Amino acid sequence: MADRPIRVMLVDDHAVVRMGFRLLLDGAPHITVVAEADSGEEALRLCPEAKPDVVVMDLSMPGIGGLEALGRLVAKQPSAKILVLSAHADAIHARRVLKAGAAGYLSKRSAGEELLDAIGQVAGGKTFIEATIAQQLAVQQMRGEKSPVDTLTEKEFNVFLALAQGHSVIEIAEIMSLSPRTIGTHLYNIKQKLDASNQAELTLIALRNGLIEP
Repeated sequence: MADRPIRVMLVDDHAVVRMGFRLLLDGAPHITVVAEADSGEEALRLCPEAKPDVVVMDLSMPGIGGLEALGRLVAKQPSAKILVLSAHADAIHARRVLKAGAAGYLSKRSAGEELLDAIGQVAGGKTFIEATIAQQLAVQQMRGEKSPVDTLTEKEFNVFLALAQGHSVIEIAEIMSLSPRTIGTHLYNIKQKLDASNQAELTLIALRNGLIEP
């Protein structure tokens, strides 16, 4: 890959965010942005034709969302390395995306300084994790710490976050294109796994784990 620029696809539902990162990447001679997508669905549609080496993707997007898109991209386009660029700077999100097949995890707060390096490392076959998050992961592993949140499936995790952010079952059903009954089943399982009795307690658990801002 040294004889040609690294081909990058940007995936974020905010056009201003994509523009900012594109300006940053366009200034690097060893990187070329070959496509942009504003959703996981569009990323899946564009990826086969764009043939990116690295997909820089946000997690929080409407529709199927980043985690679901990540899993599908890894399955459909295994040659593309996925670098997740997220607003979340916690170990739980990082652990989930790496388990789902991502090659790297970087928070948006550090992207300005580290994005070029992260893309280069991921394109070269290495795993990139932002230093502060890597430290969290290492400390938790060393202490044998495990959060009950880790026991949630991907859909349960997405429902849990939406509930913690104040969305209703009906709203989540519309966002995830699922029936309210299915969301209700997920909610029951989430409460059982996290030993929570209501939405307020779920919000508190999310806050304690650094998954949402206070």
